[in-house]
Amino acid sequence: MIDLTSETSQSLSKTTKSILSQNGITLNRNLGQNYLIDKNKRDQIIGFGEITKDDVVLEIGTGIGTLTIELAKKARKVIAIEQDTRICEILARRLEEEKIDNVDLINDDALKVDFPHFNKIISNLPYQISSPITFKFLDYDFDLAVLMYQKEFADRMNGEVGSKNYSRLSAMLYFKCDVEKLTDVSCESFIPKPQIDSTVVKLTPKENRIPEDEFRIYSRFTRALFQHRNKKIRNALIDSRHIINNIDKKVLKKRLNSIEDEELLDYLKKRVVVLTPEEILYISLKLHPLFRE
Repeated sequence: MIDLTSETSQSLSKTTKSILSQNGITLNRNLGQNYLIDKNKRDQIIGFGEITKDDVVLEIGTGIGTLTIELAKKARKVIAIEQDTRICEILARRLEEEKIDNVDLINDDALKVDFPHFNKIISNLPYQISSPITFKFLDYDFDLAVLMYQKEFADRMNGEVGSKNYSRLSAMLYFKCDVEKLTDVSCESFIPKPQIDSTVVKLTPKENRIPEDEFRIYSRFTRALFQHRNKKIRNALIDSRHIINNIDKKVLKKRLNSIEDEELLDYLKKRVVVLTPEEILYISLKLHPLFRE
């Protein structure tokens, strides 16, 4: 039987390296397999979640259970999703040895499965799925999420209008949730060591979201506009018209030239990066009819 060394007898770093070595596991940085080995940061992240025995916690990318095992000690249940079958088997054995029975371990792709009911999310996310998994989370109702991202990605989540970090991501999240930076995590806190530092953020869903039909329109326009963030709105929309609807270029130009609304015309002359999310929503709803074939 493989000895899955208990963390209580040695540091989190040594425990992690020992388990990986005993199982012949070599982590693949390209697959986002960067394991947290800083116990203080691990405990801090869990603390941010303010977990009680009433909580059902979703964790994506469990690894060998660095967060999972400690989460399970505090929550009513943990829904743990890990795509790597070998890693999932190691975690299953660790849970059995620790006599932990309140973890639903799912060996699957988190982007493809429907999540069971949960009310909180605590995860050190695989970095290569940061954007799609975040937007998938926002299709569900939950109380809060404490998530670790690459620092550059986290900076773009809350980018200020007009800044280098203002992006499609920040504009999209604006209407869905509040984003709060909690703490930075050094690249030295992981194995293998990633190239840049990480940031832990808290997402809190907004209660008064815009209607879903409006958000779908806003989403398409935002995607089109931020393909050309430094261009003027008019040119950006013409160049990325296929994202909104595959309308003929000449037809769209003619419709844009026929606009008489002075306020709307002023917006068309502005650069994408200086528009607030509210302004992008406004022009999206105003211009959407012009993209109908």
